[in-house]
Amino acid sequence: MNLDGSGSETYVRGVRNSVGFDFHPVTKELYFTDNGRDWLSEDLPNDELNRVTKAGQHFGYPYCHQGNVPDDQFGWGRSCSDYEAPVALLGPHTAALGMRFYTGKMFPAAYRNAIFIARHGSWNKTTKLGGDVIVVKLNPDGSVKSWEPFMTGFLQDNNYIGRPVDVEVLKDGSLLVSDDYAGAIYRISYDGRRVAER
Repeated sequence: MNLDGSGSETYVRGVRNSVGFDFHPVTKELYFTDNGRDWLSEDLPNDELNRVTKAGQHFGYPYCHQGNVPDDQFGWGRSCSDYEAPVALLGPHTAALGMRFYTGKMFPAAYRNAIFIARHGSWNKTTKLGGDVIVVKLNPDGSVKSWEPFMTGFLQDNNYIGRPVDVEVLKDGSLLVSDDYAGAIYRISYDGRRVAER
């Protein structure tokens, strides 16, 4: 849309609950997190990381979840292959929220242009999942190479002591993580030997 609100157009469809998004620093493609629907099961569907490669893409909701699970009500007569699959599955009900490409220079080179994602954590699972920050590393073609935990410890004995919400890269290359459960903001820095949290 234009700055005055006119001329709005639909860019992509089939998105359920996207919170975090950022543009790849090199390709300028849009990546975004998307929270899967509730009450399908405790283990399905996964939250998603999606990539927009062209206008008009449909990411499946409400007909298909996580790229391969038809909805039990709205998926009849539809094929998940008709929709854009996520580039990564981020765990069932993990509440993947804020995300940011790492463009700083403080962390080792392996983190350059990787994606940090805050997973707020599940509320409707018997065994909770998430409550952490993960880092997603990409292949040169923009597909996901791997993802792994980066900041953990918020989930202890199936209870949260913190719940990450968003991430932000500061000018010095350190990373801020907001936590709405503890009412805190953490700064993660790297001195060449170890990561420090404050």
